[in-house]
Amino acid sequence: MDEQRAALENEIREHCDGERWGPAATAALKGYGPEILGYLSAMSRTETDAAEVFSIFCEDMWKGIPSFRWQSSFRTWSYTLARHALYRLSRDPHRRRDRNLALSQSPEVFQVVENVRTTTMIHLRTETKNKFTALREQLEPDDRTLLILRVDRRLAWNEIARIMAEEAEPTNDDVKRGAATLRKRFERAKERLRKLAADQQLISER
Repeated sequence: MDEQRAALENEIREHCDGERWGPAATAALKGYGPEILGYLSAMSRTETDAAEVFSIFCEDMWKGIPSFRWQSSFRTWSYTLARHALYRLSRDPHRRRDRNLALSQSPEVFQVVENVRTTTMIHLRTETKNKFTALREQLEPDDRTLLILRVDRRLAWNEIARIMAEEAEPTNDDVKRGAATLRKRFERAKERLRKLAADQQLISER
């Protein structure tokens, strides 16, 4: 963990220890909101879907932050919430309702959510996809998540195992086994990407 991220984690935890949920959520969203929304954008079919899932994530974080027990970093927990929110929407893509109702209790947090969503979306629209990113979109969702977390976000294997665990609160043994399994899956995903790249090259040469 680099110094800047460690300082952010400490700031969030100090607010949580003092039961200052608004400042804790504000610090977390300012620090981690843009990268979480970037992940959700990479995993979503449309910008509208990404914004919707981000709203679900923010509401889940706001509701869950008082009960967060710091068994992982706040960053890891945030990705866990984001992944769960993503799959809830994917299972029911036609479900739409007003989000952030709980956040209305804290106007300063709601404003941060809106600022992160607006500025990050503008930035994401200007990004140019590279060939690797385009190929990655052809993989299964969990393989895409795995590659984003490991390659783009540089998360440790135990952190990724917690994020992608089926259990709500995986034990240390669960995390260890999950990390070993994910390493193997990571290698298979990379091999799949290499095959896709080779196939694309063959098509372009015809």
